[in-house]
Amino acid sequence: MDLKEYYSQKEVRKELLKISKNREIQAWFNQQIAGKRPEVANYDGDILDLIRQGMTSMHVSEERWHDPLLLESGLLKRKLDELRKGWDLVIDLDSKNLEFSKIAGKLIIDALEFHEVKNYSLKFSGNHGVHIAIPFEAFPKEVNNVPIKDYFPDGVKIVTGYIKSMIKDFLATKILQTDSIDQIAKSVNKNKIDLIINGKFDPFTVVDIDDILISSRHLFRAPYSINEKSGLVSVPLKKIEDLNLENSKPENVKVKLSFLDPDNTKKNEAQQLLVQAFDWAKKARPIEMERIERKFETPTSAIKADFFPPCILQLMSGVKEDGRKRAIFILVNFLQSVGWDYDSIQKFLLDWNKKNYEPLRDNYITSQVSWTKRQGKKILPPNCENSSYYKSMGVKCDPGICSTCKNPVNYAVRLSRLNQKKKK
Repeated sequence: MDLKEYYSQKEVRKELLKISKNREIQAWFNQQIAGKRPEVANYDGDILDLIRQGMTSMHVSEERWHDPLLLESGLLKRKLDELRKGWDLVIDLDSKNLEFSKIAGKLIIDALEFHEVKNYSLKFSGNHGVHIAIPFEAFPKEVNNVPIKDYFPDGVKIVTGYIKSMIKDFLATKILQTDSIDQIAKSVNKNKIDLIINGKFDPFTVVDIDDILISSRHLFRAPYSINEKSGLVSVPLKKIEDLNLENSKPENVKVKLSFLDPDNTKKNEAQQLLVQAFDWAKKARPIEMERIERKFETPTSAIKADFFPPCILQLMSGVKEDGRKRAIFILVNFLQSVGWDYDSIQKFLLDWNKKNYEPLRDNYITSQVSWTKRQGKKILPPNCENSSYYKSMGVKCDPGICSTCKNPVNYAVRLSRLNQKKKK
């Protein structure tokens, strides 16, 4: 079955149209050409038109909008909040070992049910992972007298971080029960040493749960959309155990379930989860959600790469294994903190992306730079001791450097100033 034949099926088109309601969509064509943004699909004819153009996949926003066509690059948060109607929480699990994604998925579902959340949605990502989602209607209308619709992306990050903290030890135990640490590392194409953080196995080195990098207008693969890399369909599931790659082949897909079905939602069902997650965030300030906002003076002129620490230089040479999105998060915040302007950062990252073992889509990079620019404030990259980043990515500096500089920016600023003094 070819792609056009698959997408032309009436039931597939119906599900694509259903998930598109009040959302921004983006279609991809010929497996590599991105469609325009913003785009919408309000009628079956809109879906058919994309199919005729050669659509290979469709992605939709986590946010719901009053009018997605009013969206544009560079909008301030205030304007985005005005346009936003709501948002769904989508937890994206990914691992080169699909079994690890399934283990993590089961634990997350247990955590949701522990908080009395029963009407979640579940689907195969189409490649190595699972998407678990809670519809907007399940959350209370306000938190701390602020409309819940305005808590994007912070609400998603807080709830996801809270759930990660709940399952971390259980996930580590269950993954270690599957095989030796050497075989576990081999199954995800990593070195054994990269799996050990602070002397312990860190399960999030083999299962990625993306929460730090979510920003406004973040997209996820639509249900019943095909993943170009694997050729498999992102099929909704009733339970994790139903995940079967054979059943995800286009010719074998049966349209039985919807994803984020508004008819299968209980209002305020996730209130307990949200309240406890926000309470946890206030008390815990976990490493994976750390955003250092310590005041510092941005250099008046951009610091040259000659003065960058080894960890940053290694990242700038390209990512050879997992960690491309984390690398972008580090590099964007580092480069803006050492005086680079946003146009220079974006140009560098688009060139840098070509050096990676598998380049990301350019629109992901541009959206991350745009989001950072809209924040209106400089945020330092993660501290050197943050094991979720440098060490787990295999770019940790020499101990002699990290012991004297808490943050990579400190190193660059000090070395640059020392050089200026020498010149004087």
